[in-house]
Amino acid sequence: MPIESIQIDQFISLSKECPIVDVRSPSEYLHAHIPNAFSIPIFTDEQRKIIGTAYKKESREKAVNLGLDFFSERMKSISEEVKNIFLKENNPPFSEQKILLHCWRGGMRSQTVAWLLSLFGYQIFLLEGGYKAYRNWVLTQFEKKYPLKILGGYTGSGKTETLQKMKSEGHLVIDLEGIAHHKGSAFGSLGQPPQPSQEMFENLLAIELDSAMENAQKNQQYIWLEDESRRIGLINIPIHFWEQMHQSPLYFLEIPFEERVQFIISNYGNFSKEALTESILRLQKRLGGLETKNAIQFLSENNLEGCFEILIHYYDKMYQKGLESRNDLKKLLNKIPCDKVDENNATFF
Repeated sequence: MPIESIQIDQFISLSKECPIVDVRSPSEYLHAHIPNAFSIPIFTDEQRKIIGTAYKKESREKAVNLGLDFFSERMKSISEEVKNIFLKENNPPFSEQKILLHCWRGGMRSQTVAWLLSLFGYQIFLLEGGYKAYRNWVLTQFEKKYPLKILGGYTGSGKTETLQKMKSEGHLVIDLEGIAHHKGSAFGSLGQPPQPSQEMFENLLAIELDSAMENAQKNQQYIWLEDESRRIGLINIPIHFWEQMHQSPLYFLEIPFEERVQFIISNYGNFSKEALTESILRLQKRLGGLETKNAIQFLSENNLEGCFEILIHYYDKMYQKGLESRNDLKKLLNKIPCDKVDENNATFF
């Protein structure tokens, strides 16, 4: 079967129906990869290091020969691993015998595996420029203009739950905190899996934006996101996209303070005192020594209301400060009075 080199836009389009095979080393893949790509490395991390050292200290010929030796050991297992992609029941129903393939720059690693798999009858589409071309595509996504609407509200307003309800009702929603595996506050990592790398977060967000934009244009819809500070845990929202978010219409859920306190207690009250104390201590510099001490004291006395009232007052001040720093806030802000925290506040939109 033929081997065809394709540009990134065609690669992204075909990825909706064909499996992506990433032949870079395990550590390269682990750091960041194209979402949903299958890792089938041609070399282990150690083998890649050996080849690189030979290239630098000896010669290209020596490095190539070492690579061929390692590759000969992998040939059969690579073909079996690719075959299993099409056989596993939990994988999507891919177009039969078609494979998207890439390495770092579209060089020898991907070309060698492409040659091998073509012998088994697969139609291979090689990404020209490799993963590096994909990363360039990712970064351009954050420069584009999107039809955004932002859901805001003070801490404990149930913004995430409201957006989830909106998504179930057909709205276009991108869950930034879900992608980042973090709720955005000092307590945001509690109950969450480890955060992805910055690069992986960007890869995931770019794919979601591309898909959402396609649907937005087709169905004349807006893309909804939760109002965020630029930093979500250890992750930064790409600056140009974040600035666009802050220049988009903001729909602000106005919910009574007491209701928000109870909602926060229901979400975080079951975590251990040790975990909550550790999170409070992260805020000590900004919260102040006295308020930090009082919050921890309330927590030790099982007075969750007293503890979280202190913390929510702090976050309300921070959020208000962020609101006031926006340009054209009066023009962009739409206040939505709500009696309580409820996913059915989604009906307002």
